Amino acid sequence: MQRYDDGTAERADLKLLTKALLNRLVAKAPGHAVEVRIPPYGAVQCIEGPRHTRGTPGAVIEMPPELWIEVALGRTSWADARMSGKLRASGERTDLSALLPLTNS
Repeated sequence: MQRYDDGTAERADLKLLTKALLNRLVAKAPGHAVEVRIPPYGAVQCIEGPRHTRGTPGAVIEMPPELWIEVALGRTSWADARMSGKLRASGERTDLSALLPLTNS
């Protein structure tokens, strides 16, 4: 996290932090109704609701790793992330604002 904050994070650091925050999201909102994609580092299914099994899920959120980290840590609001044009969300239950930030508190 320190290297990310310092602006010296390498690809491996981004991958580790992205996956750790995705795991926190799943722990906070288990389920299979929404797929959160953070290419190229990971994708998870979360939030209670209908389980997705084949093809493109009905609810998908996708954004770059740097934006995911900022949103997950509460440094960028969900609304600001949506307005940035870098976050794509389609389908029901794709507003994660009530679950964020994903801090330990």
